[in-house]
Amino acid sequence: MIGLSVINPELLSIVLISVIIIAIGGILRYVRQPYVIAYILAGVLIGKHGFEIVTDEEAIRAISEFGLILLLFFIGMEISLPEFIKNWKVPTLGTLIQIIGSILMIGLIGYFFNWSMNRIIVLGFIISLSSSAVVIKLLQDNKESNTAIGQCVISILLTQDILIVPMLILTSYFGGTAPSTQEIILQLLGGLLLISVIIWVIRKKEFTLPFSNTLKDDHEMQVFVAIIFCFGFAILTAFFGISAALGAFVGGMVVHAARSTEWFHDSLHSFRVIFVAIFFASVGMLIDISFLISNWKIISLIIIAVLVGNHFINSVVIYFFGRNWKMSLYGGALLAQIGELSFVLASTAYYAEIISDFEYKLTIIVISLTLLISPFWISITKKLLGIRNVTNSNAVINKYNDNN
Repeated sequence: MIGLSVINPELLSIVLISVIIIAIGGILRYVRQPYVIAYILAGVLIGKHGFEIVTDEEAIRAISEFGLILLLFFIGMEISLPEFIKNWKVPTLGTLIQIIGSILMIGLIGYFFNWSMNRIIVLGFIISLSSSAVVIKLLQDNKESNTAIGQCVISILLTQDILIVPMLILTSYFGGTAPSTQEIILQLLGGLLLISVIIWVIRKKEFTLPFSNTLKDDHEMQVFVAIIFCFGFAILTAFFGISAALGAFVGGMVVHAARSTEWFHDSLHSFRVIFVAIFFASVGMLIDISFLISNWKIISLIIIAVLVGNHFINSVVIYFFGRNWKMSLYGGALLAQIGELSFVLASTAYYAEIISDFEYKLTIIVISLTLLISPFWISITKKLLGIRNVTNSNAVINKYNDNN
């Protein structure tokens, strides 16, 4: 007799995950919130701390790495390196100020708990990164990505994404995992190779891929070429001991310069949706509900401190370069949450024994909840400031642009 016993459990899991995402996503779409929230909530429900539909977290984590690589590849495709270099002050100085401010804020907390300097710096790194996935999606949905404040916020986000690499390297060193001479040489060679590629893209500004005309109307081959390009760069940097996600990020910037962004985007978009959803679902699986309930007071205090602290620091940074408090406060709200790349930093710090098991669980929950709260935080800030249309609000970085 055919019954549930012969149904492939992995197939059943995929169907159940999709049903949960559609159900939660439908509600979020009605209230105009990003689907990333649905992915995290689905992960909470299906993981070992929920209904235990999916328990093989190692397999999910391995698949989620593909999501992170695709996410950074798509972010890279949004970057025009010549324009980024031309307007480097706001994102670079703004991000550095944000990181320093975050470390100082964690330092004040760490003083009372007798934390080591390494732990303070790493936790400062973690809370200083905002979410490119959530913020860029919100800006696109609200048609604000091409506004002055939108461009200012996106440039800061992209700079943060770039700085994740030195942060990861420093975190590994703080944990005492000093690389061997061979690893150092490989990393230096890989770094020089990436720098050479970036310099070449800056000098060329625009170029055409040699196979573009051949692939113009061949969608099937476009898919495989796009996969090779994205994951090829990732494998190359991983070989040199550098983040695979960084390789994909640089690959995306090369694609942008090659004027092939549109068909690359079309070819990989479906893969990106699936794997990014798995990435955020895997994050949700890490949320321990019983731990959340037991420590809700300290978690609530940290979340409020992070949202208010990040909001204030980023508002001051944007105001310093733009002289417009209303738009600066809105920009601060957009950057108030902790981003998806912070999960990677937290994981690295945990396995390097810089943070304890308790602090790791606490960090994962705080990051996840700031991502969940962020769209509502932004919406409330927007209403309190009386902002209805950002399209014509170009005063935020006009002063900076005039000076350049």
